[in-house]
Amino acid sequence: MAGPSGAAQWASESLALAELGAYHAYARRWVFLLVVSLLSCSNATLWLSFAPVADTVAQRFGLSTNQVNWLSLVYFIVSIPSGLVAIWVLDSVGLRWATILCAWLNFIGSGLRAVPCMPVSVKDPFAFLMGGQSLCALAQTLVIFSPAKLAALWFPEHQRATANMIGTMANPLGVLVANVLSPALVKKEGDIPIMLGIYMIPAGLACLLATSCLWESEPPTPPSAGAAQSTSEKFLDGLKLLLRNKAYVILAVCFGGGIGIFSSFSVLLQQVLCVEGYSNEFAGLCGALFIVFGILGALGLGLYVDRTRHFTEAVKVGFCLTSLVCVAFALVSQLRGQTIALAAICSLFGLFGFSVAPVAMELAVECSFPVGEGAAAGLVFILGQVEGALIMLLLTALTVRRAKPGFSACQGDQNSLDWEVSMLLLAGLCTLFSCCLVLFFHPSYRRLQAEASTGPCGRDRAALWQTLPEAPPRHPGGPDRSEDAGSPAAAHS
Repeated sequence: MAGPSGAAQWASESLALAELGAYHAYARRWVFLLVVSLLSCSNATLWLSFAPVADTVAQRFGLSTNQVNWLSLVYFIVSIPSGLVAIWVLDSVGLRWATILCAWLNFIGSGLRAVPCMPVSVKDPFAFLMGGQSLCALAQTLVIFSPAKLAALWFPEHQRATANMIGTMANPLGVLVANVLSPALVKKEGDIPIMLGIYMIPAGLACLLATSCLWESEPPTPPSAGAAQSTSEKFLDGLKLLLRNKAYVILAVCFGGGIGIFSSFSVLLQQVLCVEGYSNEFAGLCGALFIVFGILGALGLGLYVDRTRHFTEAVKVGFCLTSLVCVAFALVSQLRGQTIALAAICSLFGLFGFSVAPVAMELAVECSFPVGEGAAAGLVFILGQVEGALIMLLLTALTVRRAKPGFSACQGDQNSLDWEVSMLLLAGLCTLFSCCLVLFFHPSYRRLQAEASTGPCGRDRAALWQTLPEAPPRHPGGPDRSEDAGSPAAAHS
């Protein structure tokens, strides 16, 4: 474990490198980002490909609605134990091999899902569907954790939040594709084999690019002071430091809850809306608006925080606005004929909620430095999967049967479910996480402080220090008396 003396040595070496002009950004970083983004997008389409057409899938393979839900829920369950392994692979084995392994798992899983639709005798199609989804779920943990580490290792500090945003938003882009493409492709049971075959194409392309185009896990020369010592803590030591970091734990629990809420919303959206007479195509449109506006918001917010470093303010404001929209969805989704209102609400839900995801991941790395980026981002995601699984199970358990189906547009056994209590609970949880984040989350930006303390090429480091959010006071002639004793910045000063 790196102590104060180790952190001081790191700061001294980083200062020497900066003064020699030894930091360099390579053009091939964009190729790596493209591969990771394509892989993340493909994995998300495989995760949610069944949810927008859950009723048709259930009829095609003779499954219940709960079984179809488990094809999405398995992502939550599998990723919880495999997430710790993925953190170790990223921070110990390396980003390149983690990406290649992820690509092959994703491609093999997409092929296994298509076996029940091939001209062979299959007694239990659910086993093949679940097996393929499980392999894709293993791949998910590797690719979801990658953007923060890729941004830290390959991109200069003024591009990190933007690169993290692109890599992170590729996953909801895949959710968008699934929400739009699945209902468009599947009009009847016989269309499902076509859908499964089409989703194999991007998985195969991502596998080919990852295997042939990625040559190294990190560049020969680091692009920034933070990248020069990206994974200074050993795996278990890093996890211990994270669990002792109050600010990080609060962010992980609250933002992990946000991940769980958005995942449950994406999976259950079609089932919630069809009960009130809304078609699968409209549910897919709402899911698409949710993602499109989330990506647009993330793009703008990523550029904003790259310039201002207002990570905390952006996340807190985004969470509060998301809570208000979630309450609106819980109420309006139980009414018939509110297509315009629902479309607007889903758009705002994505704009305020999804847009903060890459900023929150970057903030997790900032407040946990010098722990490795894979561990910092990965533990947040694991908690999100745990909370997501619990939330989704709770929401489905709270549904009750209506005495009269009413105007349901659902097929199969989901046409008489009442989601009112479940949606109100979802809004309540979102509000609870937002309140906890606003009231108790007060981080220090450890990585930015460390990089400012090294200073590039003779700049006045004291002036830079004062511009950083949450910067501890400096006392001439004496040690820093910051809250984060033992941080790299404190040790260097």
